[in-house]
Amino acid sequence: MAIRNIRAKALCLMLALTVWSMQAQERRFTVSGNIRDEVNGEDMIGAAVMIKGERSGAVTNAYGFYSVSLPAGRHVLLVSYVGYAAKEIAVDLSADRRLNISLRPNVQELGEVVVAADGLNANVAKAEMSVEKLSAATIKSVPALMGEVDVIKAIQLLPGVQSTSEGTSGFSVRGGGYDQNLILLDEAAVYSASHLMGFFSVFNNDAVKDVTLYKGDIPASNGGRLASLLDIRTKDGNSRRFAATGGIGLISSRLTLEGPLSPKVSAIVSGRRTYADMFLALADDERMRQSILYFYDMNAKINYRIDDNNRLFLAGYFGRDKLGMSLAGMDFGNKTVTARWNHIFSPKLFSNFSLIGSMYDYYIKMELNEQVGQELKSGLDDYGFKADFSYSPSPAHHIRFGYHFTHHSFRPGEGGGTGEESVVGRIKFADQFAMENVLYLANETNAGDHLKLKYGLRYTAFSNLDKGRVINNRQQFEPRAGATYIFNDLHSVKASYSRTAQFVQLASNSTSGSILSLWFPSSAYVKPQKCDQYALGYFRNMAENRYELSAEIYYKDMTDVVDFRDHAQLLLNDNLEEELLFGRGYSYGLELMLRKTSGPFSGWISYTFARGMRQINGINNNLWYRSPYDKPHNISIVASYDLAERISLSANWVYADGSPVTYPTGRYQIEGEYVPIYSGRNEYRYPAYHRLDLSAVWRLSSPGSRLKHELNLSLYNAYGRKNAWIIHFRPEDDRPNVMYAEKIYLFTFVPSITWNFSF
Repeated sequence: MAIRNIRAKALCLMLALTVWSMQAQERRFTVSGNIRDEVNGEDMIGAAVMIKGERSGAVTNAYGFYSVSLPAGRHVLLVSYVGYAAKEIAVDLSADRRLNISLRPNVQELGEVVVAADGLNANVAKAEMSVEKLSAATIKSVPALMGEVDVIKAIQLLPGVQSTSEGTSGFSVRGGGYDQNLILLDEAAVYSASHLMGFFSVFNNDAVKDVTLYKGDIPASNGGRLASLLDIRTKDGNSRRFAATGGIGLISSRLTLEGPLSPKVSAIVSGRRTYADMFLALADDERMRQSILYFYDMNAKINYRIDDNNRLFLAGYFGRDKLGMSLAGMDFGNKTVTARWNHIFSPKLFSNFSLIGSMYDYYIKMELNEQVGQELKSGLDDYGFKADFSYSPSPAHHIRFGYHFTHHSFRPGEGGGTGEESVVGRIKFADQFAMENVLYLANETNAGDHLKLKYGLRYTAFSNLDKGRVINNRQQFEPRAGATYIFNDLHSVKASYSRTAQFVQLASNSTSGSILSLWFPSSAYVKPQKCDQYALGYFRNMAENRYELSAEIYYKDMTDVVDFRDHAQLLLNDNLEEELLFGRGYSYGLELMLRKTSGPFSGWISYTFARGMRQINGINNNLWYRSPYDKPHNISIVASYDLAERISLSANWVYADGSPVTYPTGRYQIEGEYVPIYSGRNEYRYPAYHRLDLSAVWRLSSPGSRLKHELNLSLYNAYGRKNAWIIHFRPEDDRPNVMYAEKIYLFTFVPSITWNFSF
């Protein structure tokens, strides 16, 4: 009963603070509208609208909308966005005013770069921390594996983010598992972000508009994962003119078409496909010629500006991987659909309503002959509704609130023998269903000229269903809080606290992101994982904002952490709960980053120190052991240089301590069979990982021409480091009682060339 009273008091306090922030003040009027790219008409996410001479203003939301309430009279708005020329706009307010603003991208001229640098000191002034944003242009400049530009590979170079394994799309944030990252594509959850077993991600950079990674200070509007939120928004489609973008590489090609369908409607379609299977047809081996190896994906979006207050979007993603040989095959993929309606109730109140669907499934088949063959099917579907609102009563207060509903359908598995004569039986486990109801409320306020506060509360009710009836219900309150103290326009100190809970878990024998995994819900036997994270940071801008310096420390305290018994059977197991063990965990770290944002030479240097430990009864003799993602030292250096008008060079170098691993330390013999003896859980480490990637872009078109095309030459792992992917222990041929370690690596030098074009 006491707990309920505390929760009730916390909710009442949140409501009281919100009501206080909405109190009427002096006579004010509101200027609001959208900020768009002048060239293609795309709405700009995170553009700043500041009141000149003050530290107050607004930032555009995920749909490019801003709202600022000001006293009657004359004001000057300073509008800025990284990579765009800033604008000063004088407004004389005697009534509410709708003001749409267009910004022009900077050309590579020093004068315009300096103007943009005089805009918002976002790194210092924003009331958020542990947040990283990457533009499509930045992602494109990073040297890519096999020439395929990749969102996930780019964020793995940021502080606090580490790759879970060589070449994969799995990533760990501040010691969290890859399954503890919530990945959203146009608001829809993506459960598997990998193509070709993880060598590429499902995100086509040509279709991406904005990428934001929240490492700790996750907005109250989002939750459901412990470690991070990766929010990816795709382009809306060029509303000014028809445009095409594409590229032809050694293993894949892509094409994006976009343009206006009418004065109020624009659309975009983007697709790509690999064609490694075409080269298999040239192989001497007949079995190789009959093999299948490719992936494809497509993004599509249409948006309709009904009027100044109403706008409709319909977006979809469809992707599939197909891998097959004579004896085995694999087929897996994602589908997402999002229908959104933006409605502006008033200049101060913005709303978005969304219908969302997300589907993921995989199919695996192994068949030696008609008698010996097996197959496995699994997947999950999400369907949901979101109602999100933002209210800006004044430049000092920005309030967000909303309701989310999601229905989960889990298909644990169906499989067995593949033919009528199969000696293997069939098995199908019952589907599982759950629903998730979320309410949230958050406020961001200026408490004077130097102090910004943000606080929020998220409430989640997660229910298991049986024939439409609730059979178990778990509730969780997730408070969020943060403070920013701005010393001046050049430096600030920030602190944040957040509680997150994860109700959907992943059963996997791999820490790198295997598709042979099984998502399952919290239940009466499986508690949701919970994490309390504390963070403190110092932020400094230098040389007219051309350099950004940040230093953050964090501590994460986790409860009900899920791990699995030694030699756990996770697939086609009707009693999966018996393989699960629960306990505690913690992680802590330091993140340093120095970034140069403009000029012919740009890039960043980041260093991460991170530790993570777990203690779970039944594992490692009940003693603390290293988390699978405990890598103390990680360094990333990313650099881009405009060598000449038509030539740009890029490079990145990464170093990371090896991942923890459990090795056999001995063995004994029973009735002629050798049985291994293993070390404590994660007691050893793989060898350290490091790699240098290089790329050069040669722009072939002359300045001002409508057709722009270029050659991109890249070299992955330039000095041929043989980084360990897997280490096996095998007996020597002539001395079976003596074991030796065998290292398997994926790549040495990987050169590639891609021709990119746009018009």
